[in-house]
Amino acid sequence: MTTYAIAHLRNVTLGPEIIAYLEAIDATLAPFGGKFVLHGAGNRRMLEGTFPSDIIMLSFPNRTAAEDWYASPAYQAILPLRTRNSDGDVLLIDGVDDDHKATDILRNG
Repeated sequence: MTTYAIAHLRNVTLGPEIIAYLEAIDATLAPFGGKFVLHGAGNRRMLEGTFPSDIIMLSFPNRTAAEDWYASPAYQAILPLRTRNSDGDVLLIDGVDDDHKATDILRNG
């Protein structure tokens, strides 16, 4: 099952360290089958509320690949470039099956 890494970033300082992070991250994803699904503010239209921050979503083939990517020496080497220059929250979450219905969560609770 696909696992997603989601980052909600705020107060990003787009300086030399973030640029170096952006230039290096793709190479850290490749060995784990990771790819970008969403990246940054993008072309968004707010339907409700406010959201003065960025969302980054990566997809991985499974939870193991996502966890291995995050823990990898290659990613850990560049991670401080992001954390020193932004505030944020990062999580891993598994996707749902193609036939998922909203009421399925009632059976899992």
